Amino acid sequence: MLKKLFLSLMLSLTLTSVCADEGMWLPSLIGSRIKDMRKKGFRLSAEDIYSINKASLKDAVVLFGGGCTGEYVSEQGLLLTNHHCGYGSIQQLSSVEHDYLTNGFWAKSQAEELPVPGLTVRRLVRMEDVTGRIAAGEKAQDIVAEARKEGYAADVQQMYYGNQQFLFVYEIFRDVRLVGAPPSSIGKFGGDTDNWIWPRHTGDFSIFRVYADENNRPAEYSKNNKPYRPARHFEISTKGVDEGDFTMIYGFPGNTQEYVISDAVEYVAEVSDPMKIALRTKRLDIISAEQAKSAEVRIAYAAVHASIANAWKKWQGEVMGLRRLGTVAKKQAYEREFAAWAKSKPEYASLLDSMHTAYKQVETEYYIRELYNESVATVDVFNFARTIGRVAESGDEAKLATQIASFNKGYNRTIDEQIAAEMLGEFLQRMPSERLPEGLKAAVEAKGGAKKYVEWLFAQTSLLGDVAPTAEQVKADVMVTFAKQFEPIIENNRKYAYRNLSNVPEVERWYRPYMQALREWDKKRAFYPDANLTLRVAYGKVAGYEYADAEYHHPVSTIDGIIAKDDPNIYDYNIPQQLRDIYAAKDYGRWGEQVYGRYSVPVCFLATNHTSGGNSGSPIINGRGELVGINFDRTWRSTMSDIEFDPSICRNISVDIRYVLFVIDRIGGAGYLIEEMSLK
Repeated sequence: MLKKLFLSLMLSLTLTSVCADEGMWLPSLIGSRIKDMRKKGFRLSAEDIYSINKASLKDAVVLFGGGCTGEYVSEQGLLLTNHHCGYGSIQQLSSVEHDYLTNGFWAKSQAEELPVPGLTVRRLVRMEDVTGRIAAGEKAQDIVAEARKEGYAADVQQMYYGNQQFLFVYEIFRDVRLVGAPPSSIGKFGGDTDNWIWPRHTGDFSIFRVYADENNRPAEYSKNNKPYRPARHFEISTKGVDEGDFTMIYGFPGNTQEYVISDAVEYVAEVSDPMKIALRTKRLDIISAEQAKSAEVRIAYAAVHASIANAWKKWQGEVMGLRRLGTVAKKQAYEREFAAWAKSKPEYASLLDSMHTAYKQVETEYYIRELYNESVATVDVFNFARTIGRVAESGDEAKLATQIASFNKGYNRTIDEQIAAEMLGEFLQRMPSERLPEGLKAAVEAKGGAKKYVEWLFAQTSLLGDVAPTAEQVKADVMVTFAKQFEPIIENNRKYAYRNLSNVPEVERWYRPYMQALREWDKKRAFYPDANLTLRVAYGKVAGYEYADAEYHHPVSTIDGIIAKDDPNIYDYNIPQQLRDIYAAKDYGRWGEQVYGRYSVPVCFLATNHTSGGNSGSPIINGRGELVGINFDRTWRSTMSDIEFDPSICRNISVDIRYVLFVIDRIGGAGYLIEEMSLK
């Protein structure tokens, strides 16, 4: 009976129809979507997208680093991803003398490519539905262990809150080298101001190369490694895109919550996001002010600032979108209809009541976790104090001295102390009073408030001095003592260390029967698995949208918009003089064309593909399977699509591949890279 239930469930998942361009589909099941895709302009087969018997497009797509996507564009392992995905690697290789963030980097040959320690890319070897095997009693860890015997990495991922399980098998490449990156004034043009905004003019790309051993297998870095030969790479279309053209995105979206109930949405829109936005605003203000004073600080904190700001602005758009759509109210109405249907079904009649109760039981604990992580846990010296306190307990004086010296070498006390004062104050104000560490509030008040208390901590600690303290001194240190007060909160937070509130086990357990019930009741709804950083296909079309009444946004931006924003006095808008000169002479070469009636170079374009975090760097392909762009963002009014997709306004933003080629050729002078590629 259980096996029949799973088979019935899997059939329902593949046959559900979809309206509009919503959905993140598993590539191994994409056959169920091909008819709709072909109707919208796709010209390839399901086997071309995903195959375990021959090379397919999935072999040209990789998981880049810990949470982006990349794509192969040559037979020699040349890989494109976003500039912001490669940002940390570019920063890691930069210095004041070699500021690759500001000036860009272009290897003139493979010999000049720079190894990036710690950077990896993963290629999906195969995915396999193991629901039946697990239902029959086989353990997930045994299935994974079996796959790892082949020399691969593997894990089992839950789909539809555990109604399906899929095995994902990967090979991991660890020799990845930086090949090219535009200056940040191109790759990060517009900075945080333009982030999540349309029209966009960001050349958000960087270029890497993957290396392998003599057998074309993954290997640690070695000068003897050779460029990896992928089984498939993308051909590149130089014909461009027009409004209405089919587009498909192939990548690793990270996190969506399309099926959560109103309790979860209300927590996001009214509690969690507003708190995180407020705290990150304070941190960003402090870092930005110090970056403006020093080029060294600007470089050192560039990736930190970008990381903080990215989610910060996304959450602002998410709150705005959820409130605009009235998502909480719509969810509540949907739940009332479901409850009326479920009333006569004993197995589902009390399901929503159980879910509401579960949310109430865990919401405060989850909020405390998020508050701590966004406040006190962002202070570097507080975190270090916890670590070094444990080292002191071991009595290892040599290790103690080494770690303290290492911490202080790259430490910015000015920034950290300011953040500490602000974050401790916010923590005390927002934390439920009964859950505050014992005596903390009184100790802070005795010193005259959070700022004075933090000044005292920083003045008294021995962790930041020129002379390394002994183990006994560290154990008695005021910063270590302060950090220890949070251990009960930290320990409790580990219990609630889940991606979303709805993934806390006490809540998530109810979503498995809830998803089963929804499919029985809502026959017309499209059901696709929430994103979880596994390979997915989404498809749609190039499309503008009506931003406001009588205000239509066209789907393609051009180099003219870059020049309109150009400002030498603002770091994020100060484009290279070389680009100004090219524009003034209209010397675009083979990359220039007529756009909206004027001779220009296309820069970015909009499409209706359903995306999420993790899709950064994903290839955007046309109906013939050719690369036309690199996804890098959504519009600000689209960020609620992780919870509710609105086809009228949800748009993903991609850098046009012709602008990528233009920058490589005319700005980077690295035309030899284009010769590697297959241009159509």
